[in-house]
Amino acid sequence: MDEVKLTAPGLRLRAWHDDDAPAVLAALADPAIDRWNGQGVTDLARALDWVRWRADRSSGTRLSLAVTDDAGALLGAVSLNEIRGGNASIGYWTAAEARGRGVALRAVTVLTAWGFREHGLHRIELCHAVANPASCRVAERAGYALEGTLRESHVYGDGHRHDEHLHARLTTDP
Repeated sequence: MDEVKLTAPGLRLRAWHDDDAPAVLAALADPAIDRWNGQGVTDLARALDWVRWRADRSSGTRLSLAVTDDAGALLGAVSLNEIRGGNASIGYWTAAEARGRGVALRAVTVLTAWGFREHGLHRIELCHAVANPASCRVAERAGYALEGTLRESHVYGDGHRHDEHLHARLTTDP
């Protein structure tokens, strides 16, 4: 598969590399990321496994990209998951030092546009814990309409089931 490289103002979205592992380890140690993502990355070896798993596109059902600034510093991650039948879901996280700068919004927006334009997707869903209002703001600002609440639908990194908001965009949405 061709390597996907995307840009947004002040951001570069690119494939994961082994040398991202130390920055991933630092980012995933953040309690906010751990609460909502629960990656279980506690040492450099696990971070390297995480990076390599994210870089692997062989299943054809996911695309995960590192989100960096123009200098290459890791700011977060964005991914299309469960790609099949013209549908997908999108997920993301932002490193603590990059929050409040619109990183997630820009990354989600550019990957959504790519998914519709280049991958022929028709529908992309975005789910987040109801207790995570920052993710709700990203979804709304990225044009993902709120479709409803999924009750106790997902066990997050804190080990508890949470209600989730289901948002979605269609290729036909403005």
